[in-house]
Amino acid sequence: MVGLSRIREYMRSQAEEDKTRRSVNVSGPSIEDALTQASIELGIPLKDIEYELLEPGSRGTFGIGRKDCILIAYKKAEEQLPDEEALDIDLGFAGDDNGKEETRNGDVFVRLSPEGILLKVSPPVGGGKKATERQALDALDRRGVSHFDKNMIAQVVKQASGDYIPVGEYAYNPANDPIMTVDITDFEMKAYIVVRPPGEGGSDLSYEVIENFLKNNGIIHGLRDEAINAFIDRPVYNESILVAEGTKPQDGEDARILYNFERDSNKIQLKEKNGKVDFKEQNIVQNVVEGQVLARKVPAGEGKNGRSVTGKLLPAKNGKDVNLGIGKNVNLSEDGMTAVAAINGQVVIVNDKLNVEPIHVVNGSVNLKTGGNVVFLGTVYVKGGVEDGFKVKAAGNIEVVGNVGKCELDAEGDIIIHQGVNGRGGGTVRAGRTVWAKFIENSSVESGENVVVSDGIINSSVDANQRIICQGKRATIVGGHLRASEEVHAKNIGSVAGAETVVEVGYDPKSIESIQRLEKEIKTFDDQLEEIELNIHTLENIKKMKKALPEEKEQYLEELQGQQRKIEVKRDEKKEEIKKIQEYLASLKVNGKVSASGKVYPGVKVVIKDASLKIRNEFKNVTFINELNEVKVTKYEALEEDFSKNH
Repeated sequence: MVGLSRIREYMRSQAEEDKTRRSVNVSGPSIEDALTQASIELGIPLKDIEYELLEPGSRGTFGIGRKDCILIAYKKAEEQLPDEEALDIDLGFAGDDNGKEETRNGDVFVRLSPEGILLKVSPPVGGGKKATERQALDALDRRGVSHFDKNMIAQVVKQASGDYIPVGEYAYNPANDPIMTVDITDFEMKAYIVVRPPGEGGSDLSYEVIENFLKNNGIIHGLRDEAINAFIDRPVYNESILVAEGTKPQDGEDARILYNFERDSNKIQLKEKNGKVDFKEQNIVQNVVEGQVLARKVPAGEGKNGRSVTGKLLPAKNGKDVNLGIGKNVNLSEDGMTAVAAINGQVVIVNDKLNVEPIHVVNGSVNLKTGGNVVFLGTVYVKGGVEDGFKVKAAGNIEVVGNVGKCELDAEGDIIIHQGVNGRGGGTVRAGRTVWAKFIENSSVESGENVVVSDGIINSSVDANQRIICQGKRATIVGGHLRASEEVHAKNIGSVAGAETVVEVGYDPKSIESIQRLEKEIKTFDDQLEEIELNIHTLENIKKMKKALPEEKEQYLEELQGQQRKIEVKRDEKKEEIKKIQEYLASLKVNGKVSASGKVYPGVKVVIKDASLKIRNEFKNVTFINELNEVKVTKYEALEEDFSKNH
């Protein structure tokens, strides 16, 4: 038991703290009167005074037996943060998830222990109120104890440390201690205690007593500390209290595959164009490039074993493995966890295996029904046609079984059109190699090698870095502008009606376009320089006349001169580019020729290098060449190669 000597020792330690404080003993009919007197004697405001009540006083009966209250008063201690703590000030931003700070009043707890009467006072939280001596005295009274030290109680209330502190003695009778029973349920996953209240002189339960009792009954796992401590502070008798819970086993997660592309076409988002959804851009083709990671495998997780409250092991299962299926043109990493594309193409899943297909097949025409525009890093095969307004772009070849309308075809390889192209004045076809078609009408066509047509080319712009060939029974070129570096060959060129048809050979058409573009840029630079030079000349004349310019205009003059130098450098770079292209064109050994196995009609203009000839009379079976910088008519030269059999 705690004797008065231990209580006095505690009070002495608290008193040492108070020695540095100046204090006065005062009395009065009420606490307010006594504090007013203390304010006068200490010479400080009431708000800066702390006090301890020594005698509460009494009003008496009709004034008889009245006693003044007595208290000791002193100035509040000034709280100072240590240097390290001064940097860690709570600015009041902490709180719960809703941004509201928790508010809780201070509280008082009394526990009867074999060591004596224990008192715990918890501090307030947030804007809560402090616990008072009155609350402490009432709590002690409810426990039916009277042998305690009031001064000690005042100190405990003031400190509000949240610890149980001895404040007095009582006649302890171990025979009347509480009686506990335990009940283990839910397949040993839960343990409950039921406590009968103590009799007269019996003590309250402590954490250690409850813990030992549970261990003696085989409960060694999952103690619920919060529930036990809550029972210690606020005992609930003759009711089941959950004091231990087992740990359930957690099976490991199954392995899974994380795909680096969208497998569900329904989830593919449509693109907006000018604030409107462009249904042509459905992006259904999942393009991948060589070396791209297609999928990663997340390994199966290990299970976490559980335990019952009695300590029995509850085994967990590890997650199930899953196979990362690999098909055509896909490589698997050494650890078997990553799938990588071996080629450029379209990634597809067939029979749970990843495949990269070098060919994308459109089962029908390119339109809204089949997914809209096609952009593919391989070859595109269209079983139907390509409708107006749609695009097909491929890193490989494009092959179209049907017709091509007013649309855009762009391939790094060949473009093969089994029927024809009718661009209606707006369609474009661009190939890195050769364009093959039955006919080309009202379209723009560019090829890195040849353009080969079996029926004819009508009112179209056609550029080829090598040859333009119209080879077939009706192979006719009528109207439009055709350019090829080596040769233009057809059965008939022009028409009886005299349709204007321009045929140019003997140079690289793209190089000529580059020269024309560069010359326009140089013209723009020249115009800019002319304006800048005029402004510089004006400022320099003013400077000569006045011998100086204002600071602002002097700075402007320097800026103009800087701009002049930069533009001159850019212009010279463009001129150098033109020079290199011209040197390249001069180095070309191709002379160029235009041939017709049938007729060449009036209205046709033949340009070979720098020479040109306007056809005024009809020619049959002829070849035009450049001789001494003039276009000459010679005997017809047949094609060295039969292009009609190549597709």
